[in-house]
Amino acid sequence: MQHNYFIYITTNPSKTVLYTGVTNDLKRRLFEHKENKGVDKTFASKFYCYNLLYYEHFANIEHAIEREKQIKNWSRKKKENLINKENSGWHSLNDEIFSV
Repeated sequence: MQHNYFIYITTNPSKTVLYTGVTNDLKRRLFEHKENKGVDKTFASKFYCYNLLYYEHFANIEHAIEREKQIKNWSRKKKENLINKENSGWHSLNDEIFSV
């Protein structure tokens, strides 16, 4: 059986805040981030981090969590470099995910 896990980086509309997360359903998680925007309950919702900039797919949850922790410990500059390798224009990838 194929398992799907994702690490992802989202940002707010002004692209000043980066949020790194892990999920087993990227489409659902992006929907949740958008629906919860402005709610002070979580970091991503408080800072409107619902625009997907980057993601990686994993078949193993332990590997996904390990990668998430690695990226969370990086500097902003290192995260920006990672995003720039795949998405140099910092375009929102939400439509790409929702069209699948």
